[in-house]
Amino acid sequence: MHRLQFHYTLSRDSSPALVRNPLIDLLQAVSTEGSISAGARALGLSYRHVWGELKRWENELGNELVVWEKGQSARLTEFGAKLMWAERQAQARLAPQIEALRAELERSYAQAFDDSVHVVTLYASHDDALSALREHALQLAHEAGQSQLHIDIRFTGSVDAIRALNEGRCVMAGFHTLQGSARHSLTERSYKPLLQPGLHKIIGFARRTQGLMVARGNPLGLHSLLDLARQHARFANRALGTGTRVVLDELLSQAGLATTAMTGYEHTEPSHAAVANAVAAGQFDAGLGIEAAARRAGLDFVPLADERYHLVCLKSALAQPGILALLQLLKMPAWQRAMEKIPGYAAMQSGEVLAMRRVLPWWDYRQEKIHAAPDLNR
Repeated sequence: MHRLQFHYTLSRDSSPALVRNPLIDLLQAVSTEGSISAGARALGLSYRHVWGELKRWENELGNELVVWEKGQSARLTEFGAKLMWAERQAQARLAPQIEALRAELERSYAQAFDDSVHVVTLYASHDDALSALREHALQLAHEAGQSQLHIDIRFTGSVDAIRALNEGRCVMAGFHTLQGSARHSLTERSYKPLLQPGLHKIIGFARRTQGLMVARGNPLGLHSLLDLARQHARFANRALGTGTRVVLDELLSQAGLATTAMTGYEHTEPSHAAVANAVAAGQFDAGLGIEAAARRAGLDFVPLADERYHLVCLKSALAQPGILALLQLLKMPAWQRAMEKIPGYAAMQSGEVLAMRRVLPWWDYRQEKIHAAPDLNR
């Protein structure tokens, strides 16, 4: 069984929609002209090139394509003729679909040449509000007179998202932190090495609540991490590098609990939804996540902590049209009202460019300078 791959070209010409393999053009020319040399001339190619390509395709397909007999016209083998027949059959049946595919590709590419269309690539910790924001932007894009903003989101862990920003794989990252995280906390150790004052800019987005996702009715009476530890409740965790894993470990530290106190701490799920589904399936008794994921899975939700969801970009990106369009969207009352309909979410300085010290308490520049200053009394 030979597999097919499709390729397309970009051109200013108004050419017909075709999905063709160059081999078919070679076979058609040889069959019509009666010789390789005449077929090569008809295609504007050299005899050597056409002969070499035919040989290459014979090796690739494991069958002869053309019969060469001295003193006679070249003709296609039965296999070569069947290839031509298969091509004609497929083209006749698929012409409407091919034209539709070409039209869809052209619509997509047309946006690349439209100055009113902006694409923002965002790597972010998984978040329901960001998914809703993407849909909200698409809705506006379909309304007359609106500049089109397309948010290209790749969900990953918070730490990995900021790394992607620093490595140039995206123009914006999304991460979340517990409100009021203290100096020397796990939050500081996780994010501070990745963020540089003067280089990065924090953009307000949302406040959301993280808590325990538990079975309907909370049959085990789980109201805290301490309850989970005491009852040896089965816990579904998140992977290293995710913001929720950082939140969990910091909450455990605040409660004076070791990670070994959590039954199932080593078992990880890839998203809030995956944790919720695992709990709903009875595989685990609880998991840490957002309320929206719990409600979708038919679970109860026990709030544990509020956190801020931040967007961050390089300072130099603030002047980019796509970022400016995104900031404008985030400030729209219609969007903020839509976000606040998501369980556990509220708009918080949405779209505002904020000082790191204001939103990340452990970024205290004055303290940094004090610690960095030399001791002149030594």
